[in-house]
Formats: sequence, C-alpha cells, structure tokens
Amino acid sequence: MCGRFTLTSNLDDLQGRFQFEALDLDYRPSYNIAPTQQVLTVTNDGQRRAQLMRWGLVPFWAKDIKIGSRMINAVGETVAFKPAFRSLIKKQRCLVLADGFFEWRKEGKEKIPTYIFRKSKEAF
Repeated sequence: MCGRFTLTSNLDDLQGRFQFEALDLDYRPSYNIAPTQQVLTVTNDGQRRAQLMRWGLVPFWAKDIKIGSRMINAVGETVAFKPAFRSLIKKQRCLVLADGFFEWRKEGKEKIPTYIFRKSKEAF
C-alpha cells in the first residue's frame, strides 16, 4: 500500500469475509485513509478480533505520533531484516483491511492519482 487507501465496505460484509468478532467498534467507511489515522485491523490471539489502530509504526519513545507517517510501508523481501520491523514481524502482526489504494504518477509537475482495487471490489 502507498500513502492513501480506502475501506468503504460495510462491517457485515467485512465480518463475513474475514470471520472476525467486532465488539463495540466505531467503524466508519472511508475513501481517504492517511497515515496516523485510525484504521480497521484484525488481530488473532486465538480468536480473530477487529479493532481500530493508528496506521504507521510509532516507536514507544516517540513524542509525536506524526513520526508514524514516515513508517507506513514494509517491503516483503526485506522486512525480516530491517531493525524497525524484524522483531515486530515475528509476534505483533495484524491485517490492515482495505478495498483499494492509490498510486501516484508524475505528469510534468503534477501528480496524478491512480486508484487500484479488485475487480470484485471486495476488501483484501
């Protein structure tokens, strides 16, 4: 995923697809999810549970959550070797649900967004 993504699916559809429990969840669909915002995630500690978490890796010592906006992507081929991610990838994982994301391309001085999503429009 890049710097913006969407999750517009309704909660019932997401629960059916990902088989999670959602207790007292204040979920709101969004067409423009940005780093440091609350996102719907699914964790599994023996039971799949949905919860809202802040998007981005914010170190425990950080004084400002905005540092999390710089650490939003981890490359699959190198994530196990990067100091910021290697211990987390072993035990502190979750699904970040999305149904689309934006890639940007430059045309001259402009950045043009391209919206990428599944043909079925289902969440992934």
